[in-house]
Amino acid sequence: ASFDVPGGQKSSSPGALRRSYEEEVGYLERRDGTSWTIKEGFVPAMRVPGRFYVDKALETLVFDELRAYSQSAGYGGFLPAVKQIANVAALPGIVKASIGLPDIHSGYGFAIGNVAAFDVGDPEAVVSPGGVGFDINCGVRVLRTNLTEKDVTEKREELAQSLFDHIPVGVGSKGVIPTSESNLDAALEMGMDWSLREGYAWVEDKAHCEEYGRMLQADPSKVSRRAKKRGLPQMGTLGAGNHYAEIQVVDEVADVGAARKMGISEVGQVVVMIHSGSRGLGHQVATDALLNMERAMEKEKIHTNDRQLACARIHSKEGQDYLAAMAAAANYAWVNRSSMTFLARQTFAKIFHTTPDDLDMHVVYDVSHNIAKLEEHLVDGTLKTLLVHRKGATRAFPPHHPLIPVDYQLTGQPVLVGGTMGTCSYILSGTPKGMDQTFGSTCHGAGRASSRNKTRRTLAFQDVLDNLERKGISIRVASPKLVMEEAPEAYKDVNHVVDTCHDAGISNKVVKLRPIAVIKG
Repeated sequence: ASFDVPGGQKSSSPGALRRSYEEEVGYLERRDGTSWTIKEGFVPAMRVPGRFYVDKALETLVFDELRAYSQSAGYGGFLPAVKQIANVAALPGIVKASIGLPDIHSGYGFAIGNVAAFDVGDPEAVVSPGGVGFDINCGVRVLRTNLTEKDVTEKREELAQSLFDHIPVGVGSKGVIPTSESNLDAALEMGMDWSLREGYAWVEDKAHCEEYGRMLQADPSKVSRRAKKRGLPQMGTLGAGNHYAEIQVVDEVADVGAARKMGISEVGQVVVMIHSGSRGLGHQVATDALLNMERAMEKEKIHTNDRQLACARIHSKEGQDYLAAMAAAANYAWVNRSSMTFLARQTFAKIFHTTPDDLDMHVVYDVSHNIAKLEEHLVDGTLKTLLVHRKGATRAFPPHHPLIPVDYQLTGQPVLVGGTMGTCSYILSGTPKGMDQTFGSTCHGAGRASSRNKTRRTLAFQDVLDNLERKGISIRVASPKLVMEEAPEAYKDVNHVVDTCHDAGISNKVVKLRPIAVIKG
């Protein structure tokens, strides 16, 4: 049967291996107003269906990408996000569905915005570094303050400059937190417990952090010397790319009760958002694992549709070594964000001549966007232990879940969704429907709409700065090139992304945040 698809064409029956756009679309079926199913057969050997969440505007981007791929006749070297979702659905041990969230876009192996869970009880089930990404535990942290926009308006430029001076930014930036090799090993093993021991974190910070800021299976001995060498000078640094520290103000409150639980009481309240990851150390851990797993796949005779989906059996030596090294890199990222929290608190205390405590600079929450974790979920009515890969996706557990802090037991886990440079960000909360439909996962940000190269070619540096100036946003950036790459025009509209998740019921809107100062690498 045929049906209407974006672009006005009708689907037709599947054809040969290299199919036309119309034939490809025949495998995609609308489930409801916010989601589509990718039927088995879209790519070879799918074990479960795919599913992706989009509204009308985002849907056009997804289908345009598929059309461009269909017309490329195999040239161009990229796979559209829907193909990547389907390729993941063909991996051994996957359960329920391979899921794409509204900010989905092409990535390495897995699409960015892809969630997939693998049954730990299945000896064939795999772990794939492509399902975590190169920036392991890239994530977001929000600190609240008791300041209002009125309090900071005259000090905005001074605050932006002071944050830029305090927090090392940029590609090759080096940290101001003193570290030795033995300290680095301790940080990799202990995560935020190391930050606490060294005086860079408050005791309460840990409770408001996913995994309490420490993955216990971390083993620093599984992290290569090269990875440690890259990580040693970068502790407490922001990095480049889409990472940032922003001073934001509360623009709208959608759920007053949930916002109050987070210590957010009024429109105009000032918060700080820090978005960073595991820097060169995490990148090296992923690179090392991919090489090891390519060898493991030959040995174990594991076949995938895409060589970027290098993987190993969860219980194999290669699988366990990667999970131990990934956990260590995740701990490093939490230490990183804790160190920058310390520096941000010092900045505000200095500018306002008081203490961070008096400014109520508590952590609202800290979430991971790139991680694989052992979790318990219902699959066909049976409780199973799954290895949930979230790449460019945020855990979003519902109210009463045992793994979220006592403060949020009645409202659900806070979900921090970073916008793009100069656009709004959001705090959401997890829902029971999300737990059932997406393994307790939701979006992580806006998601790229065009490549970095294309954005650099089409946008002028000064135009981007002038646009931010008109919005009343102070900016400090280490590299002018990055201003163009990370301009809002390069990304999907975060409002569409968040609205889709809200309308689908996989997370609820709590607070909308607007930036007034941006610090970037």
